[in-house]
Amino acid sequence: MDPRYAVGLIAGLVMAWFAIGIIYNLRHGEAVLRWMQGGLPKIGERTSLRWLGTSVAELVIEHARAPFRRVETLIVLAPRDVPWMWLWARLRGRRDILVFRCQLASPPKVALELADPASWTGRMALNDLAREGWELSPYARVDPAQVPGPARPLPLATSGQQLALMAPFGLLGRAQEALPPYAAALERLSPCYWRLGIRRDPGSLEIHIPLPDPHAADAAELFEALRDLARAVAGQ
Repeated sequence: MDPRYAVGLIAGLVMAWFAIGIIYNLRHGEAVLRWMQGGLPKIGERTSLRWLGTSVAELVIEHARAPFRRVETLIVLAPRDVPWMWLWARLRGRRDILVFRCQLASPPKVALELADPASWTGRMALNDLAREGWELSPYARVDPAQVPGPARPLPLATSGQQLALMAPFGLLGRAQEALPPYAAALERLSPCYWRLGIRRDPGSLEIHIPLPDPHAADAAELFEALRDLARAVAGQ
């Protein structure tokens, strides 16, 4: 085979992959954005939108309703437009993800990180906090519906995998005590979320969940669950 022909064929395949990846991400992202319009008013009325490349859409509500001050929502899609980046992301377990970054009107009682170390986003957060000297404890996933009584001692889900709980040095016990009120809202957000990050200064809440299916999920319920979680974190 003529080397020039082979190079041209490879270049054509890469360009075709690039075009298909961009089209898929943009269409999928726009479908999710349309779906989210059914729930965003529960957080605030005025939302700004911008695309950060072809894989990330950012929605910002600068003046959100209580218990929030500000809410930033990120739709993070796999980098389907570049084949080698897509392959690397797949090998690392990266999937489409929905990220909520919330500034709270009231500071939480304790800072903590609850994450799935098997997920790419949870793994990164845990590694960063380990370098800062935070304490670590394993935390088993439990189905909240199967825990009797109003105080459910462990949050979330049913995957059978184990979470990792981290807190600043000396505060691990307080972090464990703070988690039960969050269980119901977390389960409603996603039964298999990947990361819950809470910080006191400034008061903030960040949660990472698999990107919901816009054809099956209820956007209003999702954002209502986010508000309930924020209320529990802020002690309201």
